Amino acid sequence: MADAENQNQESKIDAEKHEAASQAQTPPPQTPPRKPVPVTITDIELEQLKKEASEFKDKYQRALAESENARKRLQREKQEMIQYALQNVFIDFLNPIDHLENALKYADQASEEVKHWALGFQMIANQFKDVLSNHGVITFQCEGNAFDPQRHEAVEMIETTDHKPGTIVKESLRGYKMGDKTIRPAKVTVAKAPSSNENNKTQEKK
Repeated sequence: MADAENQNQESKIDAEKHEAASQAQTPPPQTPPRKPVPVTITDIELEQLKKEASEFKDKYQRALAESENARKRLQREKQEMIQYALQNVFIDFLNPIDHLENALKYADQASEEVKHWALGFQMIANQFKDVLSNHGVITFQCEGNAFDPQRHEAVEMIETTDHKPGTIVKESLRGYKMGDKTIRPAKVTVAKAPSSNENNKTQEKK
């Protein structure tokens, strides 16, 4: 009798396993996809959306332009700082070059040995000037030109009738420029018209 009960219990367990396996193999019922609900937009709402999109586009373009302008401004300021630093270095070289060239002016009056040394120093001075020229630092002509306060510094005024008033008649210190910018003005003597007393003396002599 015990064997019969065991068999019934085993049959019941097998039935439960078979039912569970059948349920596991059966796919769950699928929920049908929901149909999209149509959204109705009025003409007023559509115009408002277009207006907002246009405003966002304008803000984006302005922000982009401002960013580009800021980048260019920073790049320009960086270049200006580099140029300013270079100018200061070049200006420091100009005075020694001036002294060297002034000393070499008297080499012709010296002995042959000194002239030989002077030739070597002249080559060194030319090399310095070549370095400056390669970086855009060059001198400019003054004598015979009109006085320009942006490029010249008047150290003396002389009364003369040989030159028009405001004409540079002598250059005492050479000027230099870097590109279009004057980094050291030339020191010059400028002609001016004779005073009335001087004119009277001239007429009396005639």
